Amino acid sequence: MPGLRTGFTTGTCAAAAAKAAAIWLVHREHVSRVEIALPTGRRVELPVEWDALGRAYVEKDAGDDPDCTHGAHVTVSLTPLAEAQLRFVAGEGVGTVTRPGLGLEVGEPAINPVPRRQITDAIREVTDEGFAVVVSVPGGEAMAERTTNARLGIVGGISILGTTGIVRPFSTASYRASVVQQIDVAAAAGLGEMVLATGSRTEARAMAERSDLDPVGIVEVGDFTGVAVRRAAHHHMDPITWYAMVGKVTKVAQGLIMTHFHRADVDTSVLREAAIAAGAPAAVVEAADATNTARHFYEVCRELGVVAPLELLAERAAVTLSEAIGGRATVEVVLCDVDDAAVVVRRSVPGER
Repeated sequence: MPGLRTGFTTGTCAAAAAKAAAIWLVHREHVSRVEIALPTGRRVELPVEWDALGRAYVEKDAGDDPDCTHGAHVTVSLTPLAEAQLRFVAGEGVGTVTRPGLGLEVGEPAINPVPRRQITDAIREVTDEGFAVVVSVPGGEAMAERTTNARLGIVGGISILGTTGIVRPFSTASYRASVVQQIDVAAAAGLGEMVLATGSRTEARAMAERSDLDPVGIVEVGDFTGVAVRRAAHHHMDPITWYAMVGKVTKVAQGLIMTHFHRADVDTSVLREAAIAAGAPAAVVEAADATNTARHFYEVCRELGVVAPLELLAERAAVTLSEAIGGRATVEVVLCDVDDAAVVVRRSVPGER
């Protein structure tokens, strides 16, 4: 996004703090800035501070991204080891992995592979000695409550993340990666089905209706419906259920599986076609063209008790998603709203057996 500041990932912050800690152990110098390499190869310089315990830390600057770890003190201390290797340890506020599927062994600190390489490279620019690398984020456990870590089986704090080393404001790439990761964890847990929801409100409805399902099997996917459905099918999950409100259902019924408003508008002709095909009264047909939102159409259908057009929309959306995965699983679309009196429509397209 033009005009918005980028920031640095927790992985980059940890790498800089680790290099500063190594400089202190080898050269007995408390540096105030260090230069490190990003995973892309680009080199950057970050400021370093020292806490009351003598540990190096970097205050995370997430730029203009609304990141819950913005301002966190990503802290590293090094303890010498007899062998010339690096062993990662979760300190205060850094989570521990308790479920498979994250690309890390169960019991390991939630420090992802790319940040591990970044930290290793940063230390190796100073010394080849071995260390226990203790990464801490004071307050990280409270920060983690605003993430999906608990559902993913990461307990005790945040994850140390980053693939490029840079935080881009409102990063769709990071959201997409998060969706894929959550589905991978559900698959590793042995779940045979997947429930997807477009937002926090549809997720809450899905959670209420599917209290029988391990919560890791219910994933908020935002606009990445196509990505999520394909990933679930990749793991042979069947059925795949998608909870969404009428606007996103209509977009998918149009054949669109990336539903972000910047990339896709509601085609009101789809609403009109559904109303006519369902033999709906004139007021419903007119509602299709009254505004450029599907919400008004839904409200008129609800007010008049006319459900058939909404059923057609849900069915067309289910067909779109089924085609996106080659019919490999049964796809159910749940068109819903947030209040208890809402019209809820369910339509399924069976997978090919």
